[in-house]
Amino acid sequence: MEQPEFAVVASDGWFDGERHVAGPVTLRVANGKIAEIGAGDHGRVMAAWGLAVHRGAFLMPGLVDAHVHLFLDGGPTDGPTRSAHMKKSVEELTAAARASARQSLDHGVTLVRDAGDKHGINHLIRDEARAATNGLCRVRSGGSGIKRAKRYGAFMAGDVGDDDSIRDSVAQLAADNDEIKIILTGIIDFDAGAVTDEPQFTLDEARLITATAKKHGRQTFAHCSGIKGLRIAANATVDAIEHGFFMDRETLAIMRDNQVAWTPTFCPVHFQWAKPEAVGWSTNTIGHLRRIIDSHAEHLRLAHEMGVTLLLGTDAGSMGVEHGKAMFEEIQRYLEAGLPLSAALQAATANNRRHFGLAPTLTVDADFEANLLAASPFLQSSALAQPPLKTWLAG
Repeated sequence: MEQPEFAVVASDGWFDGERHVAGPVTLRVANGKIAEIGAGDHGRVMAAWGLAVHRGAFLMPGLVDAHVHLFLDGGPTDGPTRSAHMKKSVEELTAAARASARQSLDHGVTLVRDAGDKHGINHLIRDEARAATNGLCRVRSGGSGIKRAKRYGAFMAGDVGDDDSIRDSVAQLAADNDEIKIILTGIIDFDAGAVTDEPQFTLDEARLITATAKKHGRQTFAHCSGIKGLRIAANATVDAIEHGFFMDRETLAIMRDNQVAWTPTFCPVHFQWAKPEAVGWSTNTIGHLRRIIDSHAEHLRLAHEMGVTLLLGTDAGSMGVEHGKAMFEEIQRYLEAGLPLSAALQAATANNRRHFGLAPTLTVDADFEANLLAASPFLQSSALAQPPLKTWLAG
């Protein structure tokens, strides 16, 4: 997907990453950057000047998925197939990651943050994706994260021991990782309807990780659910909490004050509630799943009201969570929670870009990375479920 030297995009309406404008707009793009933005449809005039004109119903920034695992395939939902996938060779897993990155781009996801794999496949795909002609979405790579021995997260993190081990591991990871991933808690015990194990790191240890990462110029993000772990993450001032199930108001207040962002990742839990036969959940467990989702939605809405920064991520690669396609599903969860579409789209575009230190919106002089849609999602929300008419990647 090469950027044209000169082009014009004329759209019936647009969203710049933070603001929705219902009226027509015309953008002139030169050498991959936005040279001019004008209200109204000036496409015919510019076409008469010999410029290539692209037309659509709605223009918006490229979508950003803040939490994926590229080497995992979310399509298969039966246990044996998923288990067999984890035993594939690194070469086969790398091919799967390439396919995930292509599928993401096909659905208008121009950038993903890969949330960890122990093989470093995410680093490889990140490097390959730098050439826009490869047809891969851009990748921000979490490389391999850090965890405690014999605890959850072996597929995406390496073990650390004492404080010196933590310092050494973070320093080594910072050389290649875009961010440092902390496996702070295990996963939810859905049969119990709770996180039943203790956090993997104490508050002092978590603060050591964040301080060491900052020393080496890296942000941190924490896999975390359950109030014990969430309090540690918020007070340790990680840059973002991933998942964050069983949130509460007090923790959200700490996150707001400490400028800790939240990536709620509804998709994996929602899939298991919607398709319990894929796992074989009992009626009792299905009830737990519904209560967890409802509580998560309530706290998402509260986070929005309190001013906590929201990063939209899907956890694509998890069971039933397909790369690219899941963005629409995650946005639907935001809408069901009561957030306006503009807030969901901002979480999927400007918030993520700003968090990653990128230009957040479609504005003059910014790199042009955008989707042109056949219909406005503000008139027809399912427009986001369809592949864009055209996607541009920044050069």
